[in-house]
Amino acid sequence: MPESHGSYLPESIHGKSAVEVAQYAVVKAGKILQARFGKMNRVQIKGRRNLVTEADLKSEAKILQILKEEFPEHSILSEEAGASGIQGEYNWIIDPLDGTNNFHFGIPFFCINIALAKKEEVILGVTYDPVRNEMFYAVKGRGTYLNGKKCSVTHIDSLAEISVGVDLGYVPDRSKELLDIVVSLWTQVHCLRLMGSSALGLAYVSCGRLGLYFHKYIYPWDIASGLLLVRESGGEINNFTGANANINDREIIAANKDLLQKFTEWLAKK
Repeated sequence: MPESHGSYLPESIHGKSAVEVAQYAVVKAGKILQARFGKMNRVQIKGRRNLVTEADLKSEAKILQILKEEFPEHSILSEEAGASGIQGEYNWIIDPLDGTNNFHFGIPFFCINIALAKKEEVILGVTYDPVRNEMFYAVKGRGTYLNGKKCSVTHIDSLAEISVGVDLGYVPDRSKELLDIVVSLWTQVHCLRLMGSSALGLAYVSCGRLGLYFHKYIYPWDIASGLLLVRESGGEINNFTGANANINDREIIAANKDLLQKFTEWLAKK
């Protein structure tokens, strides 16, 4: 199969680039979410505070249809449909609606994530906010873009001058750990925001809106796109042990190099 963007991205069976296919898929899924936002959606309970709506499922179905038509030989890992994990050479990782609780309660802060990994290395990431029509995307080695304009993490190096994003997840013990950190961190930073979407939290780090984002209980579909968005915009993402985070990590800290070091040092002393 021919590849575009050097040796990184495969072309589809219809000659489309992986970037084009991913962006087309998230826009189509975004229209589904917008049409259902603010309306009654059937809801299933996956766990405490963890919902899946009819909109999640319809968004996912559209994305899966597009990807299977264009890349029938690729593996797919998706939040709702599931899979047995990373399987082949090329693997699509999908979250059809990140921020389901926001969506369910009528809060217009949610997005769609699509990432492409070669083995377990993310080589393409797309995060799309259909409410604001903001398309964040990155290709390995080629930078991060927001609606076609190259973007960067903040160059601020002081915790006291940044906005920090965090999310609590669905596990009470992990949530309490995060809340304990937030209570102590509150006086050390300019402001804190509980995002409700880890994907948008990472996208906002990649364009400098947030100086730092952290979480202690997430999944590959939450962060696969964001890992590349942040790194290609000049930032870093570690797990809480200080190692470079990958798609299998459940804990992440994302920021520029200086802020990441200062936050890690502060956390160790806490």
